Amino acid sequence: MNAVKPNRLIKGDTVGVIAPASPPNQESLERGITFLKNLGLNVKVGKHVSQVNGYLAGFDQERLEAIHELFTDPEVKAVICACGGYGTGRIAEQIDYELIRNNPKIFWGYSDITFLHTTIRQQTGLVTFHGPMLASDIGKEDSHLLSKEGFLQLFVPTTLVYTEQISPLEVLVDGMARGEIVGGNLSLLVSTLGTPYEIDTKGRLLLIEDVNEEPRSVDRMLNQLYMAGKFRDANGILIGDFCDCTPKRNLSLSLDEVIAHYAQLANKPAVKGFMMGHCNPHIAIPLGVQATLNTYEKKLIVDSGIL
Repeated sequence: MNAVKPNRLIKGDTVGVIAPASPPNQESLERGITFLKNLGLNVKVGKHVSQVNGYLAGFDQERLEAIHELFTDPEVKAVICACGGYGTGRIAEQIDYELIRNNPKIFWGYSDITFLHTTIRQQTGLVTFHGPMLASDIGKEDSHLLSKEGFLQLFVPTTLVYTEQISPLEVLVDGMARGEIVGGNLSLLVSTLGTPYEIDTKGRLLLIEDVNEEPRSVDRMLNQLYMAGKFRDANGILIGDFCDCTPKRNLSLSLDEVIAHYAQLANKPAVKGFMMGHCNPHIAIPLGVQATLNTYEKKLIVDSGIL
């Protein structure tokens, strides 16, 4: 399926805010909305965003309807997620992907939103954006300038060149690799296996990141991806941030040992240290666009995600 890039934003455009997973912190969300307004955008907030249903932002039907409403609303040019959390996969099967295919627009988020990145891209071809969210990142008082600057790529087509000027990078397997970037949160990628929305890594660069998972859990998930052939199919591996993934027990392999083990098993060009995921700063990138990984120069070049 050919990649479909959404149209760029211009000042004065309206963007919609949704919470497809957990309820956002409302104070942080308000600061995030102010950030969007300061970019010259108008903001339309989904009706369910302030709802609380346990660890969900309202009932499944409410969150589903919000996605459909904002994608069909001709006034809304982008759909920005307030936060991640839990529960996005619960609504994936009910989403009208034909509706999204007929109304392509910017879609932005990460973490639990990984499930929607995967389903939307594989069902519609739409390029989506893996980037910091309004309440969980941008609305925090210590939000990094680089996290905020990532939103500028929605206004002007920009080629991202990621080098060690942004963060230290470590080569695990040498080589050159090119392909569409796919992936996101490791836990969510594993949860797609065996479903109609199973992550397709064939000929692609696979990005992985996670948070609050001990090395033994990361080991289990990476092993499952490995046995499912997802590393074999990929052209290269991008290892993002694994935040608070330290062992809680004395008898444990380190996270570095676990990741290195599977990178070497995969034997595909692999680099770790990308500030992508549950980190500050969080460098936003489009998913579903072509990118080139050059381990010899420790460089990742990512095509623009907009028209």
